Amino acid sequence: MKTRLCLGLLLLCSVIGLRAESFPGLKVVMTAEDYARAGLDKLSPDQLGVIDAALIRHFKAAVSVAAQRQAATETNSPAAAATTAEAVAADRKRGVLERFGIPTLNNDWRSAPVLKARATGWVGGNSFALDNGQVWEGTEPIPFEIAGRDIEIQPRPAGAFALSIEGKNTTVRIRRVK
Repeated sequence: MKTRLCLGLLLLCSVIGLRAESFPGLKVVMTAEDYARAGLDKLSPDQLGVIDAALIRHFKAAVSVAAQRQAATETNSPAAAATTAEAVAADRKRGVLERFGIPTLNNDWRSAPVLKARATGWVGGNSFALDNGQVWEGTEPIPFEIAGRDIEIQPRPAGAFALSIEGKNTTVRIRRVK
């Protein structure tokens, strides 16, 4: 049963792949009105060919990823499930630091860079703004006046962050709001 399912999936992917090779072009796919509204009628055939090629590459990649995900879920093998789970966990972990303006160098939080900025003032009860536009909030009360002070935001395990204030010998747990 699994063999038939895999063969059917392979056949479907190959048919879709062949269709991607013979993409008719934007002029055929879009209505004449939409084609003109998008300004595509002003492009040269070479420019349209570049756009068509980009669409074909994107479609092939999307089909390939979908086929891999489908195959991983249908095989029910522990190794495939573990690989997929590891990939999702790695993406999640990498996204946390990047989303907060701290680049990810590797998976170890100890080697992640410290964010140094100046606090511009309080935004709400326990939230403060930085000169780079970010807004952070204490997950515990912040007992210090931080407006106008230089601060450091240090990464901690499990995607957490700690606030270190200039001239204070303590840290406060925080999270990014904006």
